[in-house]
Amino acid sequence: MKNKKNVLVTLDKFIEEALYNKKHGYYMKKNPFGKSGDFITAPNISMLFSEMIAIWLISFWEKLDRPKQFNLIELGAGNGEMMRILIRTFNKFPIFKKSCKINILEKSKLLQKTQKTNIKNKKIRWLNNLNELNNLPCIFIANEFFDALPIKQFLKKEKKWYERHVNFTNNKKLEFLDVPFDMLKFEKEIKFKISYNQKFIEYSPLATKYLKTIIRKIKLSNGGILIIDYAYLDREMKDTLQAVSKHKYCDVLKSFRNADITYNLSFNLINKIINKLGPCSSLSTTQKKFLSKLGILNRAEILSKNMPFNEKADIYFRIKRLIDENQMGHLFKVMFITNHKNKFKLGF
Repeated sequence: MKNKKNVLVTLDKFIEEALYNKKHGYYMKKNPFGKSGDFITAPNISMLFSEMIAIWLISFWEKLDRPKQFNLIELGAGNGEMMRILIRTFNKFPIFKKSCKINILEKSKLLQKTQKTNIKNKKIRWLNNLNELNNLPCIFIANEFFDALPIKQFLKKEKKWYERHVNFTNNKKLEFLDVPFDMLKFEKEIKFKISYNQKFIEYSPLATKYLKTIIRKIKLSNGGILIIDYAYLDREMKDTLQAVSKHKYCDVLKSFRNADITYNLSFNLINKIINKLGPCSSLSTTQKKFLSKLGILNRAEILSKNMPFNEKADIYFRIKRLIDENQMGHLFKVMFITNHKNKFKLGF
């Protein structure tokens, strides 16, 4: 995108350009994970996080009557750390391992390369899109996937709706500009009243597109999706757009292409979307409750039983980051979507 006078783009197009431009996009040119990067995700904080996900996956597979073959799909696998630990855990469950066909959906070729180096498993299939999946039952995992997808923002001012745009000017100074928007026409297109009781809306067309494909797969062949992400349960939507660089928040516009741009998911909105796509059921909880119910503290106790004090303290320090309500425990939420007939509730 060249900076020409009065080039005006919607916010989602701006985010797409900032994060996924093939040559200059943030995710296409650097590995942002870890201490030396811009942020750290749960799998890189403690391997126990991924072990708990592995136990949940195996338990869900059992609830699905142990299909002899099924697809496991990780959406956006980061640096591959979670999948590496998942596979290591699966090795202890040979029947599950034999049944599991592992797939990764990753847009960034740079991150694909990092994942292949970290995971070292030749049986994994990297997908270009979800339509490449066959009709086997599908279990999807999305850890911090949806928050990295481009969003639109709509705001209501004096009873009129506006869509947020970004204006590129000659001097390369980027600025937000709100343009009048036909909400009624938009609601006819998406087939539900997204603006009901709202003053501000964040909506990702791409997230909806992914959910449509995923729900179709679940309805056709059984399965489900586990979403773990920055999220909130309130009915009223809010402005949660933010940028992160070197583990600190920064200006979304000033850090164009050099910072991660993210937002908090509205689980209430996701529920509205899947209700239109259903019939499906969903469960939601906090990361703290989810990991605690799966037994992360019990696992830590077993693992650290004969460890020196400093190693034991490190394990519990890392778990605290994951489940403490003042850290990731409450900020991160977990949602499980499955066929409405499936009554699996582990972790919820």
